[in-house]
Amino acid sequence: MAVQAQTVAEICAQAKRAARKLATIDAHTRDAALNAVADDLEARTDEILEANALDVEDGRAAGLDDALIDRLTLTQERVHEVAEAVREIVALPDPVGELIESKTLRSGLDLEKVRVPLGVVAIVYEARPNVTVDAAALAIKSGNAVVLRGSSSAQHSNAVLAQIVADTLTAGGLPEGAVSLVAGGDRGELAQLATQDGLVDLIIPRGGGGLKTTLKEHATVPVIYAAAGNCHVYVDAAADPQMAQEIAYNAKVQRPGVCNAAETLLVHAEVAPAVLPELFERLHAAGVELLVDARARALAGPQGEGLSDATDEDWDTEYLGLKMAVRVVDGLDEAIDHINRHGTGHSEAIVTGDDVAADRFCGEVDAACVYVNASTRFTDGGEFGMGAEMGNSTQKLHARGPIGLRELTTYKYVAHGDGQVRE
Repeated sequence: MAVQAQTVAEICAQAKRAARKLATIDAHTRDAALNAVADDLEARTDEILEANALDVEDGRAAGLDDALIDRLTLTQERVHEVAEAVREIVALPDPVGELIESKTLRSGLDLEKVRVPLGVVAIVYEARPNVTVDAAALAIKSGNAVVLRGSSSAQHSNAVLAQIVADTLTAGGLPEGAVSLVAGGDRGELAQLATQDGLVDLIIPRGGGGLKTTLKEHATVPVIYAAAGNCHVYVDAAADPQMAQEIAYNAKVQRPGVCNAAETLLVHAEVAPAVLPELFERLHAAGVELLVDARARALAGPQGEGLSDATDEDWDTEYLGLKMAVRVVDGLDEAIDHINRHGTGHSEAIVTGDDVAADRFCGEVDAACVYVNASTRFTDGGEFGMGAEMGNSTQKLHARGPIGLRELTTYKYVAHGDGQVRE
């Protein structure tokens, strides 16, 4: 595996050489090597957890909040889940070489459109060490080399995980440099990675607004932003109140430190009295800090005095923790307008028994993933049958939503002839 003694340019050059070889290695060899990675991860769980404990200890000392500590922490069960995710990726159809379409041209040429790897994919991510393995597995399955740039908060975990993956893949017959790690922490390294024209074919950042801003300032290679998730749940007038409470509670509390957790709850004025009082009690008991507008406060009962006023900034904030903004709206139009103004295009949900309202919401809300009567927490490559994901794209070109195997490929046209020349 590439070590930090190498420069960023050297790591990327080695990855480029590896990518050319990977593009020609058969699926059976790649799959066998990835299965071996899954086995080795489980066999070396103690080593992984020992390294992770150092990161968690450092994180607590640095004052990371509970949500970030949760994202950082690995357990025996989570290591097993990471290994299982690798096996699930292996079991998926191989995208490389897939015939997308074919036709015979009037010249007599037989033209095929064939799926091929992108080449070298770099992923920049924060806090979550499982991404090290997910990204490597997705890249290798789709025939790509990957350059990993994790954050300093997970440096011990990432180093061990990347070493296990890289060594096991090399032992399985894959080229050295197929998986490389650039140690996190130095913004200068990030700028170097983002300017490796001709070596890096795509960068995928998973992180906050600061990371996105830095890449926009420096990147000269293509970027797919796995951007922030300022997600909403809208409770329509025709919603079942109990269903609305369950979905809103799950979307906020089930795992609040992730990008598909809901940050804002919008409730139609007609159903708000049947939803908010009990829901506020449940959220309060779960430790959720609520920031509310005046009409939501009026429905909070005795708890209303302890609630904070929501500001304009709150509607635009991804909290990534036990904090939620709540607003009462007068109808579907107001809800859609609020979401399209303040959302990040990640995941949005409507709770309703009205099919017409559901169809309008799905058609007019501008987001990668839209849910009817379900929690936003399902936006995930594993939940979508992709095994894992590189991130969730909120862009509209090439990839949108969970970035899986097919999103890590492009295509080429291959033409077969029997001597044709153009007149």
